[in-house]
Order: sequence, then C-alpha cells, then structure tokens
Amino acid sequence: MNSLPTILLERLTLRPFSLEDAPAVQALAGDQYVAATTLYIPHPYEDGIAEEWIRTHTANFHEGRVLELAIVHTEEQYLVGAISIALNKNFDHGELGYWIGQKYKGQGYCTEAARGIVTYAFEEMDLNRIFGRHLANNPASGKVMQKLGMQYEGRLRQHVKKWGKYEDLLHYGLLKNEYYSEKN
Repeated sequence: MNSLPTILLERLTLRPFSLEDAPAVQALAGDQYVAATTLYIPHPYEDGIAEEWIRTHTANFHEGRVLELAIVHTEEQYLVGAISIALNKNFDHGELGYWIGQKYKGQGYCTEAARGIVTYAFEEMDLNRIFGRHLANNPASGKVMQKLGMQYEGRLRQHVKKWGKYEDLLHYGLLKNEYYSEKN
C-alpha cells in the first residue's frame, strides 16, 4: 500500500484529509461536545491544530502507525468526521477510533464508516484483530462497536483523566474469524 486509500461506501466516502479540510475539522472537532466524548481532542481547539494533525497522516500511514481518513458525505461532499485504525503490526491488530460532528450524530454515519474501515483493515491490511475503547460517559460509541459485532471485553475503572476527572474506559474487540463468520 503506497498511498492512503479511498473507501467508497453507501452514503459516505472515507478518503485522505487535505489541508482544505482544516477549517471543517476545527469547526467540528472544536465543538465542546465532541471534545468531551473523546480522549485526545483538545478544547479549546486552537488555530493551526487541524493543519498540524492533517500533515502527520501520510507519514503515519507510510511508517505503519495509523490509517487516518476523513468521513465525507459522498453526494454533498461535506466533512462528517474522522476515522482511524492505529496499527500494531507486531501483533497484527489495530485500534479503531472515530469522531463525528455533533450535527451529524444519530444518522448512522459513524456505524457506516466504521464498517467500511473495519472491512478494509481485515481484507486489505490483513489484521487479525480490531479493538476499540470508549469513555464510559459516551455509550453511543459503544453502540457503534456493538453494531459491528465487536464483543465487550471489559471496563478499566478510572483508567484515564479527562478534564481533571477520572473516567472509566470500556473495551471491545473483534477477531477476523468472527468478522467473516458474521458476514456469511
């Protein structure tokens, strides 16, 4: 795989970010609601952060660290959010991560995008396992993982600190053979 992929789905396209996406990233990820439901998105989301983040994607992919893609509405071409698979090639597994702009919540976009990148990870990247984790105060993220067929694997109590408060992390996982048995 020489270049970041583009993945066409039913309503969405998962594609590489460009610097032209930076204002939309800042507007969507800069929403306090999005920052509150994710582990690493800062708030406030300062000018220049989006551009800096986008500039890392090609190297991250080529160095085998992470595949990061924009979630874009195919027909109308607006940015919905971001999705990623952080890679550990030593163990052939990847961590699923995503965020969706608040105004696009509840429309099935996250589930559609997650299905698309998980399929790509198993079929094209030859991963054996996909796992994900979410803050306990964000059950919608867990519902997405459940819709993918991911199994609940446990709760790490007060495992992280978000905005000065300890938070639990809930973990889910999906094995390649489980993915293929569900598809058939």
